[in-house]
Amino acid sequence: MDDVMFPGCPTTVAPLGVGTWAWGDSKTWGMGTYDRSTTEATIADAWRTSLDAGIGLFDTAEIYGSGESERILGRLLRSTVGEDPSRRDSLVVATKFWPAPWKLDVAGALRQSLEASLGRLGLDHVDLYQIHGPISLRSAAAMAEALAAAVAAGLTRAVGVSNYSIRETERIHAELAKRGVPLASNQIEYSLLRRRPETTGLLRRCSELGVVPIAYSPIGQGRLTGKYTASNPPPKARGFSAHPMEAVDRVVAVAREVGANHDGRTPSEVALRWIIDKGAVPIPGAKNANQAADNAGALGWSLDPAEIEALDAVALDGTNSFANRFWQHG
Repeated sequence: MDDVMFPGCPTTVAPLGVGTWAWGDSKTWGMGTYDRSTTEATIADAWRTSLDAGIGLFDTAEIYGSGESERILGRLLRSTVGEDPSRRDSLVVATKFWPAPWKLDVAGALRQSLEASLGRLGLDHVDLYQIHGPISLRSAAAMAEALAAAVAAGLTRAVGVSNYSIRETERIHAELAKRGVPLASNQIEYSLLRRRPETTGLLRRCSELGVVPIAYSPIGQGRLTGKYTASNPPPKARGFSAHPMEAVDRVVAVAREVGANHDGRTPSEVALRWIIDKGAVPIPGAKNANQAADNAGALGWSLDPAEIEALDAVALDGTNSFANRFWQHG
């Protein structure tokens, strides 16, 4: 997969980003609790390492740490762009609107949320604004109207969705098209531990529609790094891509074998490259420089067809625990 341009946004970025859910969200990721090694200083190291590797996509959301993720990203942006204003033009800053069912005035709620996010980020616009999931009681037409209004107001360059099924993607794509706005992306849980977006045809349909799939939890919340095993399981709070670790161990073993054929690439580098070669953009988390460097190791090489086939053979279909908890796909 070559560099990526999100429809509606003129900036081209590498096919790998950084998900910033862990930046400031202590409830799920333990910043300052069980993981006391994560600080804003280590996050800044991850930021600089990612930028130096040519990574330009950074994804956050208003609900991550109740806005703290956006505030941290905003401080990093101000520091970097303050030193070199031209760096802003090479970045795609993405955030999300939480479309709670009680937000019936969706146009007003979305505009208010986006303006609040911009305040926390210290920006006058974001590059990609996304609906966090299909949980609103309002129609696709109402959601599209709200997104189109944000584009018209210059508050975002491009718009996307997250956790949308094939039918939901088709509906919002069609409604946005009526308003002259392309649907840029659909952010989904996709990894070697959750291949379902591919096996159901969602990835293929996104490609047909010109929608960029963004893969969150691409290394299964750390399960595909090799750090965790059946005898050393991950923290219980990490519920995405939850499989018996014995099954995960088998996937990691194959990823490790494949990586050995590519100058000793790590299992996570292989897992991320598999997603890129499938046509999606993974956004792994990075809480320190080492994690950021490992993520960046997925760039600049490719898997051959036999290696992809070997990984496909052990990949798990999986379910989306987050989606199951908060919504049912249409």
